[in-house]
Amino acid sequence: MPQLSLPDISKKMKDIDFVMFTTRTQGGELAARPMSNNGDVEYDGDSWFFALDDARVVSDIRQDAKVGLSMQGNKGLLGKPPLFLSIEGQAELIREKAAFEEHWTHDMDRWAKQGADTPGLVLIKVHATRVHYWDGEDEGEIVV
Repeated sequence: MPQLSLPDISKKMKDIDFVMFTTRTQGGELAARPMSNNGDVEYDGDSWFFALDDARVVSDIRQDAKVGLSMQGNKGLLGKPPLFLSIEGQAELIREKAAFEEHWTHDMDRWAKQGADTPGLVLIKVHATRVHYWDGEDEGEIVV
């Protein structure tokens, strides 16, 4: 199989909602938690997540912005196993309301009762530096 491109990965990510988002803690340990990308997967190397400013993921990013994302697609193609992705990247904490509105989905209303005006809301942008994928017997890496 030829090497997948970012547009190929983007198409395959359409059905993936939750990812495991890994950070390094103050003590140097790894911490992972499930987070939703809210279907915001027009993937160009950037992933988007919302959190509240007092969340552990935000404090971890403040001290070390290098993060990892791992995910599994639900469907394989032509009887193949699902796609698995491991993404390394740099996280950025964004607090501009215009950015919130650009990436907002109504699914977020469950956690952020005041929408994009919710106090303490933070948008986390993860810019991939490396994407490793496994799709059945095929695997590859994209350096972003």
